[in-house]
Amino acid sequence: MSKIQPPFLKPGDTVGIVSPSWFIDPSRLTEAVSYLEQWKLKVIIGRNAAKQSGPFAGSDEERLSDLQEMTNDENVKAVICSRGGYGLLRIISKVDFSVLRKNPKWYAGFSDITVLHNWLNEVCGLVSIHSDMPLNFNNPSKSPKTFSTLRQALFGDLEKVEWSGKSIRPGKPEGEITGGNLSLVYSLIGTAAEPETAGKILFLEDVGENYYHIDRMLVSLKLAGKLERLSALIIGGMNDITETKVPWGKSIEETVIDNVREFSYPVFFNFPAGHVPDNRAFFVGRNARIESRNEKNVLKFL
Repeated sequence: MSKIQPPFLKPGDTVGIVSPSWFIDPSRLTEAVSYLEQWKLKVIIGRNAAKQSGPFAGSDEERLSDLQEMTNDENVKAVICSRGGYGLLRIISKVDFSVLRKNPKWYAGFSDITVLHNWLNEVCGLVSIHSDMPLNFNNPSKSPKTFSTLRQALFGDLEKVEWSGKSIRPGKPEGEITGGNLSLVYSLIGTAAEPETAGKILFLEDVGENYYHIDRMLVSLKLAGKLERLSALIIGGMNDITETKVPWGKSIEETVIDNVREFSYPVFFNFPAGHVPDNRAFFVGRNARIESRNEKNVLKFL
């Protein structure tokens, strides 16, 4: 069943910035306002977005309050999360998203924001945007396409993502895109936001894990039936994956292939999204088709 796609932005629209997870340096928020104003957008910052409580951007109640306020505000056409880390899982079930039925809007972010994407997709039936965030708006290591694709996605100009990368069993799979950060997808099994993956294109990325952790999470997803009937599997950035005292002895590609070798769907690697310099925006919850030839791949939104 097709999900609701919010109206694309136009110049003069208002967007809100919230910090639902870890805290962020207030100077990054100030920079983000200037950055987004160059796109001819009006920007408001959540009242608690610059707070800190331990690793979090304020208490659970404060982070929840900002997310709820931006959700309720009819003038806010998109909500951009300032950064990831951890924290959304603690508050997501308390957010009342019912106003989105009459007033759908965009939500953007990645990493810990995977929780929000899956909740919006599975519980609310809403398309959202997997993208980089204000934490990195002025990061010189980021590619130009990291943020040009976010702008294109928000304004309705993003038609496809092209990249070079290995694939196995390539074809022309079609399906709705789901997934996000592997650790967070794994943590959502058994919750209301557990992703329904049958017939879909599953995207996975991660950072800072041990090799055997990646395998363990993939095995758990397979045992939960989440890898069985995919249209395709896309692997994005898998960065800072480390060995333990006993070496794992397999690459990420080999680990993924081992876990899906009994299935027949295509698997694509090196997708430009995740904790990588070239972290391009794409739609979660929207249908797409993948075309591949000689390790040149194109994800086209339908």
